[in-house]
Amino acid sequence: MKSTSFERFAGLCAILTGLIGFLYSVAFVILQNNLLSALFLMVGGLLTTAVMTAIYNHLRETDAAFALWALMLGFASAAGAAIHGAYDLANAINPPPSIPDLPNAIDARGFLTFGLAGMALFVISWLIRHGGRLPRGLGTLGYLLAILLVIVYLGRLIVLAPTNPVLLVPAALTGFIVNPLWYVWLGLTLWRGQQA
Repeated sequence: MKSTSFERFAGLCAILTGLIGFLYSVAFVILQNNLLSALFLMVGGLLTTAVMTAIYNHLRETDAAFALWALMLGFASAAGAAIHGAYDLANAINPPPSIPDLPNAIDARGFLTFGLAGMALFVISWLIRHGGRLPRGLGTLGYLLAILLVIVYLGRLIVLAPTNPVLLVPAALTGFIVNPLWYVWLGLTLWRGQQA
């Protein structure tokens, strides 16, 4: 049984996630503002939990086990991003006397925020492309986003320097274009209750 009110709510959350993802990129890359980037990461992660639930609701008829797996990966990724953002926000508001330059213990180098999110989006995109309940183009764009997210995670793991072009180019493509576009498109689709 489909909940139209939740679909619209999740659609709004997806649109906001796309916009907040763009603002996160602006705060992190251009402004280099720790407070804003942490706030946007935390809020975006929380909103994504509703989006993942709505996607599961759409895709479970295609393949229930894969849809559940995608939900679990996506939910873990969203919760990890929210926790990472909350941790960074706490440090930005009240900086401890000394913050060692270590990876976040919960989301080391963005494993949850980028790596696991990419894995979840790959499964979601496969289900979208094979299910026919959401626009197939959304699945194709989702594959691109999934690949970019995994590249960003690997770049953060191996390269470390956020200004290195090996990391900056895929991060900019992801944060400024592909991620916002995918979430806004999904959000509009859910809001309108559209099928493929």
